[in-house]
Amino acid sequence: MDANFYNLNIERAVLSSVLYDSAVFDDISGVMNEDEFYHPFHKAVYATMMHLSATSMPIDEEFIRQKYKGAEFDSDSFFEVLSTTPLPNLKPYIAELKELSTKRKLFSFTNEIKSECMEQKESSEIIDSAETKLFKIATASSTKDFREPEEVTKSTLDYMLEMKKRGDNLLVGLDTGFYELNKKNAGFGKGDLVIIAARPAMGKTAFALNIASHALSQGVGVAIFSLEMPAEQLMLRMLAAKTSIPLQDLRVANIDDGQWSRLTDAIQHYSDSKLFVDDEGGLTMSVLRSKLRKLKARHKEVGVAIIDYLQIMSSSGNKDRHLEVSDMSRGLKLLARELEMPIIALSQLNRGLEARADKRPMLSDLRESGSIEQDADQILFVYRDDVYRAREEKEKEMKAKAEGKEYKNTFSEKTEEEAEVIIGKNRNGPTGIVNLVFHKRFTRFEAAGGHFTEHVFAETKAPIENIEFSHIKL
Repeated sequence: MDANFYNLNIERAVLSSVLYDSAVFDDISGVMNEDEFYHPFHKAVYATMMHLSATSMPIDEEFIRQKYKGAEFDSDSFFEVLSTTPLPNLKPYIAELKELSTKRKLFSFTNEIKSECMEQKESSEIIDSAETKLFKIATASSTKDFREPEEVTKSTLDYMLEMKKRGDNLLVGLDTGFYELNKKNAGFGKGDLVIIAARPAMGKTAFALNIASHALSQGVGVAIFSLEMPAEQLMLRMLAAKTSIPLQDLRVANIDDGQWSRLTDAIQHYSDSKLFVDDEGGLTMSVLRSKLRKLKARHKEVGVAIIDYLQIMSSSGNKDRHLEVSDMSRGLKLLARELEMPIIALSQLNRGLEARADKRPMLSDLRESGSIEQDADQILFVYRDDVYRAREEKEKEMKAKAEGKEYKNTFSEKTEEEAEVIIGKNRNGPTGIVNLVFHKRFTRFEAAGGHFTEHVFAETKAPIENIEFSHIKL
């Protein structure tokens, strides 16, 4: 291999430093392993040192010869190590060995990709394999040791001072747009996995889009992975909520001049925001991870991702579905921590809850839950009792008609329905219920007795035909 990929002098110097003072081994063993060494003999010597340390034996010349982990002990190479001057400061030299090791892995990685391309494999399979290997190389090269107490306490103090400086005793994370919800969960924190779960027709997508709309108004970029509906349908819902124009009217463009004015402003608002939508069907965890990493690298302002919804994500394996969903939830939690941003995943609930008298969801109602409950930092259930009441009255009416009886349906459809957001899990705060109002025509949730946090545009800023849509990825 090219000499640019290794440095034998540094390898000898590091090993010599350990032999000179075995106490330094404890400092370096947590941040490097034998793979950081290129020379096979150096690898084996370091592996022997690790074995001696693990078995509480002295790390010296005699014991290394006795417990040597290689095929054959090379006395000449060992003499070169012993003859090398120990280093006064190992840290920069270890960093150099790790850098060279990463380059060797990347060089080998490119050859593996070439080999796989020559085989009879699908390109998607090769890409998935490549991204997985590349991620392992990247994470292996950033090994961290224990953080010192001074660093941890200083970091905590800096965080508290930042919160104090903000002058906001309510929020520590992403503003949800709902004051009462913020009071209970303090927003969505960096690295949080948030699950929004509900039965169909309860409005979980609308609720998530309301949160997204508020984030955009705060200058926070939003990434939405829509597995259930195309991006245009999502945008129509967001426009309905923003403009108070009924969704059905937007779908058929039944809009008067005054509504066109509001719609123009709303479209301009979303056009200027950092909204990115991916509506590819059959999305796998590996593809989602790759796309979100790339987006975050290009657009640092992206501060939240929404997946709609968890159970219809595809899997590249053949595991039991419960295990697949568990792997997905764990993968999303790790990705949220890696990217230091909240990830909101929508989830379906088991239909078994509809057999109960009280149909308010509980944690046990999560479909294919596996480790969802364990991985999530917050679990929010969206519940509207009127959905069940309307359904029950309809069923009674149909049953009566089938039996030749008369039945008067006492339930009347409302344009505004009471809604509840039930906090089923909150890792860093209380659980409870937040009362909201759902405007069905506008797919918009509002605080009970209050108003939605987003204002409705009232004046035209630009003709609709002149609006640029470069920022909206449809």
